[in-house]
Amino acid sequence: MAIAVYCELAYRFSRPTDMLMQIEAAVLPEQRIVKAGLGLSQVEYFARVPGHDEVGERIWLRVERDLIVDYTAEIEIARPTDHFADLPETAPHLLPGDVVDYLMPSRYCQSDLFEPFVEGEFAGLAGGARIAAIRDWVAGAFSYGLGATNSSASDSLLARRGVCRDFAHVVIAMARASSIPARYVSVYAPDVMPSDFHAVAEVFLGGAWHLVDATGMAGPADIAKIGVGRDAADIPFLTTFGDAQLMNLRVEVRRS
Repeated sequence: MAIAVYCELAYRFSRPTDMLMQIEAAVLPEQRIVKAGLGLSQVEYFARVPGHDEVGERIWLRVERDLIVDYTAEIEIARPTDHFADLPETAPHLLPGDVVDYLMPSRYCQSDLFEPFVEGEFAGLAGGARIAAIRDWVAGAFSYGLGATNSSASDSLLARRGVCRDFAHVVIAMARASSIPARYVSVYAPDVMPSDFHAVAEVFLGGAWHLVDATGMAGPADIAKIGVGRDAADIPFLTTFGDAQLMNLRVEVRRS
């Protein structure tokens, strides 16, 4: 599967401002960047640094007033369709060191608050079977609402409504409450409506990471990863260290 990505951002600043940007698809074994281009208006400073867990790259920028960014890419995805429902979970004491953090509660995924709920709702299920049940429960219980994002997984559970980041946060919190490591992944995918940056969960089962999208809009075979983190706080597409006015945001993703 190959996808083509076009992303355009425009911001205005009242004074010189530092920012950290992550919008480029990551170079990974399961996705090959066939070609890519990044265009920027004039900036005072530009430097690349590794993304969280060495997935993708972030870019430090310092801009005096206006920033216009356009990013294009053709990405070949070699990730097979994922059948994780039969996979076992890994006992916590056997987890690799770089996975352990994804068992813990985080800013938007207060998994410790979800433990009574998951033990009541998904009793008798373990490993991939529990994750599949969690995905299906969230897909059935939640409605997708543009502009309806919540501040945390707990708030989303109460509202039963949200956008992709909220669906991902709830899946992550429930997985961690089940002692299954889970992380947040920012991605590009062609069937996201309206077209935008997308977010999914990723769970650690059978010794590897597996993508999970409770919105049903993206599957492993046509997802291009941008970055990963504990939750949305770790991997926004742009973090500004000062006041910023968004002038334009356009994301287009299609199969090619």
